[in-house]
Amino acid sequence: QVQLVESGGGLVQAGGPLRLSCAVSGRTFGYYVMGWFRQAPGKEREFVATINGSGGYKDYGEPVRGRFTISRDNAKNTVYLQMNSLKPEDTAVYYCAKASIVTTTSSRYDSWGQGTQVTVSS
Repeated sequence: QVQLVESGGGLVQAGGPLRLSCAVSGRTFGYYVMGWFRQAPGKEREFVATINGSGGYKDYGEPVRGRFTISRDNAKNTVYLQMNSLKPEDTAVYYCAKASIVTTTSSRYDSWGQGTQVTVSS
């Protein structure tokens, strides 16, 4: 069973950067589509970003487009989310997940990490 472990969350001031990492077990990481989602209290889970296996295709949710960057290192079985110009409304638990196809739909992702809290203070 694939395991995903997020790290890098924390408290940051508005306007600052933060980088999340997600370490993934397994020998076929390069074939996985990876995604980041987030969920704020009282809100539904929201698509943040996705990247295909080679890293050649990326897509972002509108609230983060231009501020966040998803990337991956297949040699390290790790996917990253670089978050810049953070806003208080970015405060949420951030989850990484894997899928077999490129999609923004959370139900298409079949394995999830435990999440990491990101809090942006104003």
